[in-house]
Amino acid sequence: MAVTFRSSGVEVVVPATSANLGPGFDSLGLALGLHDHLVAMVTEDPGVLVHVEGEGAGLLPTDEHHLVARAMAATWSAMDVEPPGVIIRCLNAIPQGRGMGSSAAAIIAGIMLARGLVVDGDDLLPDDEVLGLATRMEGHPDNVAAALLGGFTTAWVDSDEEGAPHASAVTHAVHADVVPVVCVPQQPMATSTARGMLNDQIDRADAVFNIGRVALLTHALTEAPHLLFPATEDRLHQHARASAYPASLELVIRLRGRGLPAVISGAGPTVLALTTSPADVADVLAQVPEGWQASALAIDSAGARVHIRGV
Repeated sequence: MAVTFRSSGVEVVVPATSANLGPGFDSLGLALGLHDHLVAMVTEDPGVLVHVEGEGAGLLPTDEHHLVARAMAATWSAMDVEPPGVIIRCLNAIPQGRGMGSSAAAIIAGIMLARGLVVDGDDLLPDDEVLGLATRMEGHPDNVAAALLGGFTTAWVDSDEEGAPHASAVTHAVHADVVPVVCVPQQPMATSTARGMLNDQIDRADAVFNIGRVALLTHALTEAPHLLFPATEDRLHQHARASAYPASLELVIRLRGRGLPAVISGAGPTVLALTTSPADVADVLAQVPEGWQASALAIDSAGARVHIRGV
C-alpha cells in the first residue's frame, strides 16, 4: 500500500514489566518505573540500522534481526505497508533476559514506532489490534499488556469467529502503599529455557489453589496490600523451574521466610518483592546476594508513550 511516512522522527518510551506475580501465570503483569527510550526515523537508504546503548549494547543485532526492527516489519506487514529504510536508536535500561520484560518492551516499542512513522497509522492499525499483534510475537499477553497499558494488568486470549486468537486486557490501579523491589542477578536466562521446564499436566488441587490466589492477588494489589503474602503463593511454575534459577528461588524462600511477599519475576531469574513500607524495602535490600543489583521502583501507570517530533 502506498502511504506517506513522516519526515520527522518518532520517539517511544516503554516500561519494564514483571509477569505472573506468583500465581498469575501468563495472565498478570505489572509495569515498572524502568524504561527503554527509542527513536526511529525513515531514511532514503534501504535496510535497517540499529544503534544500541545501555543494556544489550555490543550483544544485540544492529540490523533487521533486532527485535525492535522485526516488530516494526511485522507492523508494516499487518498494515499492508511497504517497509522503508529506517534508523533506530535504542537507549536501553531494562536488563536483557532477566524476567523484566525486555522482549515485550522491544515488541511494543517496535509496533508503536512503526505505526507512528506512518501518517494516519492509527487508522491502519487501531489501538485494539496492537495488543493482538504484540501477543502473537511474544507468545503470551502478560508482559506486552503491561508494557502497552501500564499499571497492573490482567490479560487473556479469545478466539474470533474464524478461530484466530484475539488478545484483550484490563488495567487496575495499584494501591498507593505498594512498592516493587527488583533483585536482579548478573546472569541472564532465556525465557524459552524456563518455559521448556514446565509440566504439560498439572494437579487439579494445584490449579484450584492458583485460581484462588489470582483472585486474592487482584484484591490485594488494588485494595488490601496486607494480603499480598498469601496472595503471591504459587504451585504451578516457580518450583517446577527451580533448577533454572536456584539462587533466585533460594532468595524468594528466604524473603518469604521473613514474611515478605516475594516471587520470581516472569520466567526469572529476577526476584520481585511487593513491599508496603520503607522497613520492608530495607529488609529486602539487606538480603540480596553479593553481585546482584537491587532497587525499589515506582509503578508505571502510563505504559508505552509515543511522541511524534514536530507534532
